[in-house]
Amino acid sequence: MNIDDVVFDEKGLVPAIVQDARSKSVLTLAYMNKESLQMTIDQKETVFYSRSRQELWHKGATSGNTQAVESLHYDCDQDAILVQVIPSGPACHKGDYSCFSDSLIDPGGSLKQERYAILDQLTQVLAERKTTLPEGSYTSQLFQEGVDRIAKKIGEEAGEVIIAAKNDDKEELSMESADLLFHLLLLLTDRGVSLDQVLSVLESRHQ
Repeated sequence: MNIDDVVFDEKGLVPAIVQDARSKSVLTLAYMNKESLQMTIDQKETVFYSRSRQELWHKGATSGNTQAVESLHYDCDQDAILVQVIPSGPACHKGDYSCFSDSLIDPGGSLKQERYAILDQLTQVLAERKTTLPEGSYTSQLFQEGVDRIAKKIGEEAGEVIIAAKNDDKEELSMESADLLFHLLLLLTDRGVSLDQVLSVLESRHQ
């Protein structure tokens, strides 16, 4: 993208459609001016221009719900931008996954949160627990006991998954698999390996 090729309107703004890079769900529609677009490119996180406050705002600067930029594209007329992001929390100020939560066709119907967003949310919680180590927390205890204890726990949970599978108990298998995934994410957090790194390995193998 050449920023000089972007067509801004008479107010110096261009609409920016923000999309979850993983689920492809549309998260929000915001606006950028040339300065906020350049900051987005430089910082690799979304920075918008607030039309109501008439000032720049870095998404998540106060809430922590930042959006890491994966790609930026403009449309064929070069007067709209598609921003693909990895969100760290909800996009909407109301706490919803997407700003597009209300339906015109189905009153009361809402846009469901991307199915795998719970993995991002859980990873974020684990990272916070590792930093703050709140007293009485199960995860804090495991972090403090170290990698050997966490690895042992994964072995125990893997054994439970095998038993559930051999018992042909779908409910038990679902529950034990959830326990295994939780402890695997905890181990990755403890060792400083992101879920994105793991997904990138899977993507490279699938190509």
